[in-house]
Amino acid sequence: MIDKNMIAFCGTYCGVCEWKDKIGCKGCKANKGIMFWGECDKAKCCIEKGLEHCGECSDMPCQKLKELFDDPEHGDRGARIHNLNNWKAGNYVYEKLGNSAQEKAKSLNEGEGFNEEI
Repeated sequence: MIDKNMIAFCGTYCGVCEWKDKIGCKGCKANKGIMFWGECDKAKCCIEKGLEHCGECSDMPCQKLKELFDDPEHGDRGARIHNLNNWKAGNYVYEKLGNSAQEKAKSLNEGEGFNEEI
């Protein structure tokens, strides 16, 4: 069973994110959408609408999500949409994103912290 507190608004499961351990990130919900890289517009939108995640939104997938899904570095080959649909249905499983941003996080040495190039 996954930790529901580590479900990100956009469909990412923060519980297995490589960045979480590397830089001490507490996850999207704990950070209220203010991430180490800046404010997340998907999180802000969900917070304003009172949603647990984008899967609960009648506009899903909106343009913001589509742009995220297709992003060359942060895109997910459909994993987030599967996660959001599963979570909406009460099936708390996840697909790991496996995008290039996550691959970069895997390669960081412990203690290095956040790299501004990423």
